[in-house]
Formats: sequence, C-alpha cells, structure tokens
Amino acid sequence: MNGGGWRGFVRANEDEQPTISRMLLQRVWGYARPYRSGIIVVLITIFIGTLLDRITPLLVRHLIDVAIPERNLGRLNLVAVGLVAIPLIGGLLDILQRRHSSLVGEGIIFDLRRALYSHMQRMSLRFFTSTKSGELVSRLNNDVVGSQRAVTGTLITLITNVITVSITLFIMLTIEWRLTLLALLVLPLFMLPARRVGRIVRNLTRSQMQANGEMNGLMGETLNVSGALLVKIFGRRNDEVAKFSQHAGEVRDLGIRTALVMRSFFVMVGLVSAVGVTSVYWFGGYLAITSDNFSTGDIIALALYLPGLYGAISTLVNTRVELASSLVSFERVFEILDLPLEIVDAEQPQILQTIRGEVQFEHVWFRYQADEINSLSSRDGQETTVISPITTREWALSDIDFTAKPGQLVALVGPSGAGKTSLTYLLPRLYDPSRGRVLIDGIDVRELELDSLGQAIGMVTQETFLFHESLRANLRYAKPDATDAELEAACRAANIHDLIASLPNGYDTVVGERGYRFSGGEKQRIAIARVILKNPRILVLDEATSALDSRSEALIQAALQPLLKDRTSIVIAHRLSTILAADLILVVDQGRVLERGTHSELLAQAGLYAQLYQTQFKEREQALEQRA
Repeated sequence: MNGGGWRGFVRANEDEQPTISRMLLQRVWGYARPYRSGIIVVLITIFIGTLLDRITPLLVRHLIDVAIPERNLGRLNLVAVGLVAIPLIGGLLDILQRRHSSLVGEGIIFDLRRALYSHMQRMSLRFFTSTKSGELVSRLNNDVVGSQRAVTGTLITLITNVITVSITLFIMLTIEWRLTLLALLVLPLFMLPARRVGRIVRNLTRSQMQANGEMNGLMGETLNVSGALLVKIFGRRNDEVAKFSQHAGEVRDLGIRTALVMRSFFVMVGLVSAVGVTSVYWFGGYLAITSDNFSTGDIIALALYLPGLYGAISTLVNTRVELASSLVSFERVFEILDLPLEIVDAEQPQILQTIRGEVQFEHVWFRYQADEINSLSSRDGQETTVISPITTREWALSDIDFTAKPGQLVALVGPSGAGKTSLTYLLPRLYDPSRGRVLIDGIDVRELELDSLGQAIGMVTQETFLFHESLRANLRYAKPDATDAELEAACRAANIHDLIASLPNGYDTVVGERGYRFSGGEKQRIAIARVILKNPRILVLDEATSALDSRSEALIQAALQPLLKDRTSIVIAHRLSTILAADLILVVDQGRVLERGTHSELLAQAGLYAQLYQTQFKEREQALEQRA
C-alpha cells in the first residue's frame, strides 16, 4: 500500500462547523439496528413517561382552581392520589427504560469492542510497531463507551426533548396562547450562545479523548515490566512522574474547562428561564386581575411547564452540534475500523494439506514503507504521523534467491542490520515482498490462507514473549487441545520439564508480566517447548545472542536438536554448532546474499564469512568453553 493509505480521519478545529454525514449516521445505525426492539421499548416508555410528567401541572391547576375553592375533599383526594401515582408509575417506567437502554448500550459496547479488537488483530506488524498500545486501549475503552452513550444517551435525550416540547407546547397553547407566545419570545436570548457553547464542548470533548489516549499511552509504556525496569535503571522516575503529571494535568484542565463551560450554559438557561417565568407571572397576573376568563391555576400551571420547556428547547436549538459532539466517539472508533488491511487472504485462498516443507525465495526485493503514514488523530486535530522502521538503505532486501529443500537447515549469518530478520518475516507474511515471490511447496504464500500458513510455520523469536498466565496456558497457546502428557513430552524435549516440576505449582505457575519470573535461558526453552508442541513442518528461529552461562547454553543446544530434526529450518544463527550443522549457509549483508555454501566452502572463499567466523563465532565458542 502507499503512504496515503491510512487516511480519512476527522479533524476538529475551533472554527470548524460540526458535520453529520448520512454515511456516518448509517454506520451508527448499523450497530444499533440489532437492538431496535429494545430501542422501541425505550421510546415508548419515554413517550408515556413524558406524557405523565405533563399531567402534574394540570393536577396542580385543578387543585388551585377547583378543589380548594369548592372545598371538595373528594377532588382533593383524587389530586393527591394522582400526584403520588404519577411519580410511582413514572419510576416503574424508568426502571423498564433503564433495563432496555442498558441492554442496548452494553450490546453496542460489546459489538464495537469485538469489531475493533478483531480488526486490530488483522492489522499488519507495521501498524503495531508504529502505534502506542495505550492509545489502542483507549479506543477500545473510552471511545467505545462514548459511542454507546451517543446512542443510548444523546439520541434518546434528543427524542425525549422533541416529545417534551411537542406535548408541552400543545398543552400550554390550550391553556393560554398569549402567555405561551410571551414565554417563547425570550428564546432568542440564548439560541445563538447555545450554538457557540455546543461547538466549544464538541472540541473539548475530542481534546479530552485525545489527551486521555496520550496519558494511557504513557502509562502503557512505563507501567509494564520492561518500561518500569528501564525507568529504574536509568533513574528517571521523577522525569516520568513529571511527564505523566503534564498529561494528567491536560486531562484535568480540559475537564475543568468543560465543567465551567457547561455550568455557564446552565446558568444562562436558568437566567432565561427566570425571565420567562417572571414574564408569565406578571402578564398572567395582569390578565387574572383584568379578566374573568383567567385563573391563578392557569398562571401556576404555565409557570411549572416553562423550566422543562426551556431546557428541552435549549437542547434542540443545539441539536446539530450536540449530536455531532456525541458522535465524536464513533468517529474515533471508525478511524481504526477504516484502516486498510495490508496482509489479507486471497479471494480464493489455498489451504496447505500435506506439507513437504520446501521453501523458495524467487528474486525477492523488499523495502519498508519509507513515507509517512497518517494514523490516529492527535490532540490538536492534526493527524499523528507514524513512520515505518528506520533503514539506512532504500531496499531492506535485494534480489534474495535461494531454495531450502524439505528437511534442510538454512543458516543466515551476517552483521547486525544486514536484513536477516526482515527475510524471516516474509515467510509467515508478517510483511509481503515488494517484488518477487516467496513459495512453500511451489505455492506463493500470498495465495495461501493465513490461518493455514500460520499452522505450517513455527517461529521462535529472539525476544521470547509469555502471557501473564500459567505455564500450562502459555504452552497450550500453540495447541489448545494438547494433553498434559503432550505438554510434559514437549517440555522434556526442550529440557525445561525438570525445572517446571520443581516449582511449587508446577505447570500452573503464573509466569508474570512478559514471563519475567523466569530467566532468559528458561524463557527460551519454554518457547522451544511451545513450538515443539505445535509441531510445524517449517521452522523459523532467531537464536538468542544474550550472554548465557555454559549450562543454559548446553540445555538450549540440546533443546534445539529435537526442534530442528526433520523440519525445514531457516535459522538466524549465532552459534557455531548451528552453522556447522547447516545444509546451506547464506551470508547476508546490506540486504543481499553475498556468499552461500557450507562451512568449509565459505571458509575457503576467505570472504565475509571467514571474517565473521574469526571475529564472532569462533570467539563466542571459545568464550563458552572457558565458562564451562
């Protein structure tokens, strides 16, 4: 894909007019549609509840104009019963409404989170190397919840206000049309300011979400084991606390600004309501004094209707902005869902059935995207740019061409940054080649079903990752239906069973964050056991370069023997024993295969391999012998 692929994100500037596109509303309704029966129940209860609320002022008017003047205890009792029954029925309706609105809201949250998480899991490795995990977590949590509120909060509130205004105006006009028109004359006093407040709140809402995302990103980086360890060994605790305080301070300040803006708006609405109520009392009093057709109860009933009417109208005046503001969360969720997938199945993918394990690279060229990619929106409304992995050359790999026969071991050697890891990433389609083809048993990997390809290939990376779960769960990640006997057999083959058995909880021992309760060598053997359990036909292995003691080295070497046996293996080799056992050695430098052959053949060429042998492999082997 080109650099402009991750685009189409929403900008929110202070002067921007809020927009609500039909496409956006259709997508929102797409998530609400499965819950339309619950939404209908909510709307019906809202209508009945609003209608009941509008009856209360009429009962008060009847009490003042009829029951008390006529000294009618029967009517007084009926009014009293009505004033108690209305909130009781309203409360029951509210419970019913809350039940169905929560079913709708939580259902929408579930659907959005599942869609987001599923889409993120299908994104390429480049996406995860370019995006902070904390920002993604923020989208899954804060923005998804905000999206739910847009449907069960803003939209329902909007409908409630439409019903409220319609019923209230109808009743008020039937009571006294002149006072009703007088009450409506004050509305222009806050219509324009209400629109301005809505725009400000919309921008503040987006800024709050983005500031929360940045704060979550910082927490995600510094509160995991690796980040916390780095902070401690460099003594940067105070700096990180200061950085976090800055982000948290932005969230606090935006929260304060939002609260003040909203409170100022409510004060303004209250002032307008006071003016309207005063006008109704004054003119109503005038009509009551000068006319026999107007009663005190009419004045009080109209005055009781006004606060609810003004509040509902003030929301409707700002309907467009309020709805656009509430849809900001949906926009941010759709930003992720709209990111195109780089690595996808072919239209009619092939499934590997019987795998021979032949791996072929046909004149493969590959480069990381060197251009900038527009990604998640930043706090100021501009798009955050994420840049692909740094490379000092245009092509990470240039014209790679070799074949690994079934069961052969191919060792990749070369200096750091030569392109060895990039080469191994192309086989399981973590990236796709820019030119050329990568084939398994004569089939282009781009034509293979991704799940089928994943089952055929096993990888042991240099940085072993373990989930914060039990050893048993981490091992079964390779084969969920593995029996305990299979787990034990794999761990015995990887020379890690005895250690696990000596632990108080055995295979139920929780490994800790990223497996930090185990040493580097132990984690490597656990990773080897996990791949043995998977039993792939093709293996990609990046041998660890960490300085291990001789015993750990010996255990890992012994664990690799059953792992490499009878498999097609491509190994980034750092151990002389692996290189000596290789059927083919590829010497990679600057993204090219400069030399190829066996150990003795390459030594005879007296080229780069001979230099690496003398400066790296031979010295490493001697150092291990000395430690032994």
